[in-house]
Amino acid sequence: MENEKTAPKKTTKSGKTIKITQIHSVICCTPKQRATMKALGFHTMNQTKIMPDNDAIRGMIKVVKHLVKVEE
Repeated sequence: MENEKTAPKKTTKSGKTIKITQIHSVICCTPKQRATMKALGFHTMNQTKIMPDNDAIRGMIKVVKHLVKVEE
């Protein structure tokens, strides 16, 4: 039986993921951009997340493209 506290896999059905790194602060951003960064899970500078490569994540990245660096 699988433990409920194990982290979920970060892959989609196709198995593609992207690496997103916050490179700028959200101090001078609009509330929408701050909310998007929070939804992506960023809290501090130079924080990196590995996310599934899907349309929802790509749309969020488009809103904050000046704040993050994306690696395929």
